[in-house]
Formats: sequence, C-alpha cells, structure tokens
Amino acid sequence: MENNVMLKIEGHEVTEKDVMDFLQTLGQEAMQFNNEEGKKQIATELMNQHLLYLDAKESGLENDEEFVKELETAKEQILRQYSMKKVLESVRVTEEEVKEYYEANKSRFKPIYRFSAKHILVDDEQLANDLKKQIDEGASFEEVAQQKSTCPSSQNGGDLGMFSTGQMVPEFEKACELLEVGQISEPVKTQFGYHIIKLEDKALARDADLESNKHDIEGMLLGMKQQEAYLNKTTDLQDKYKVEKSF
Repeated sequence: MENNVMLKIEGHEVTEKDVMDFLQTLGQEAMQFNNEEGKKQIATELMNQHLLYLDAKESGLENDEEFVKELETAKEQILRQYSMKKVLESVRVTEEEVKEYYEANKSRFKPIYRFSAKHILVDDEQLANDLKKQIDEGASFEEVAQQKSTCPSSQNGGDLGMFSTGQMVPEFEKACELLEVGQISEPVKTQFGYHIIKLEDKALARDADLESNKHDIEGMLLGMKQQEAYLNKTTDLQDKYKVEKSF
C-alpha cells in the first residue's frame, strides 16, 4: 500500500511511502497529518518542493556563485562526517575482549533489583526501636507511618512506590536487598535518620553475570576503542599535513 503513487510530476513519483517518511520527520506534529486529508496535504507539499527543484534546474540556479559556495560547504561537512563514519565503523569489539573486561572488573557488577517498599522515618534511634516494637506487637505499619514518620510519604502510609537499585542511599538499598517480601526491618540508620522498612515487592531486573551485562560492556568498550581510533587517526594526520597553532 505504501508504494501507491499519489502524484506524478514530469515522471517523478510521489508515493505513499514518501509521504509516510516525511511524516516521521515531523515528530509530534505528524499526528495532525496522519489521516487521509493530511496525507494529501503532505503529498502536495512534496510536489511543490519538486516543482521548485525542476524550476531551479531549468533556471540554472545550480551555477549561481552563492549556490556553488553553499554546495561546497555542505559537501565538506558531509565528507567530514563520512570520513568519521569510516574511521569509527572499522572498530570492532570481540567476545573475548568483553569477557576479559568482565573478569577483570567483576566486582563492579552488582545485581539490579526493582523494589516496592514503605518506610517510617524518625530522627531518634530510641523512638525507632519503640515504634518497631509496637509494630511487632500488632500495630498497623501504615498507621504508625501516618502518625510518626517525618517523611512526606507518611501521608500514604509510608509508601515509596517503585524504585531501582542505585536510587536510594546505600544503607536503605542494602536493607531492601536483605529483606524478604512482607518482612519489616529493624531500624536502619542513614544520613536522613532512622528508617523502619516494610518490603512490599522485590524483583531481579538484571543479574550480575556476564550474559546480563554483555551488551553494556560491549557498548562501553566500543566507545573507548572508537575514541582511541579517532585520536590515533587525527594524530597521524597532524603529522601528515602542515598544522600551525597560535596557542
């Protein structure tokens, strides 16, 4: 369907695919044109642009001095980008390199969890211990949170919603990792005070093994090697061509 020809100008075709490709360049604005009438408007605009191109060719605008200068500038920019692309696309990362990096830096890779938890935050350790005792003896965690917690989450019974590894301070995060779902922690001290944590849910989002981190390691190594290739290439070119610096 996308190859349906919507317009012809001197043999040049504007297809539905051309229209859809153009729509994708419009971002959110594309929504107002993604209908039958809107597509006709886009096809008409593509027709108008091609008509201007034909007129420019016939009028000899491509020989104008200003156009020639702009064309040369655009050509230089495209050629620079293409040259950069050639340098970067020659770089490869092997599976062995990924494995070697993982083994040498294994301690840096930690499991990534998704948590859901509630907490009670107070400034005093003794108060935290007393509140934990009340909860152990049957008091509602949520009601104690509403009455005693200094965190804004107290209004929701201490509910912090969902969060991932790395989003909370280390002491809080470690406690969540050690808790079982439904379990309530002893008071946990952080820079904010003393927390009593009730773990609502915990799921492993990404393990710490090689396979789980392979893609990220490959991307990081590729970036490093591409940067190295770029610097080596430009250093070699500085030796090849005359470069004069005033700094």
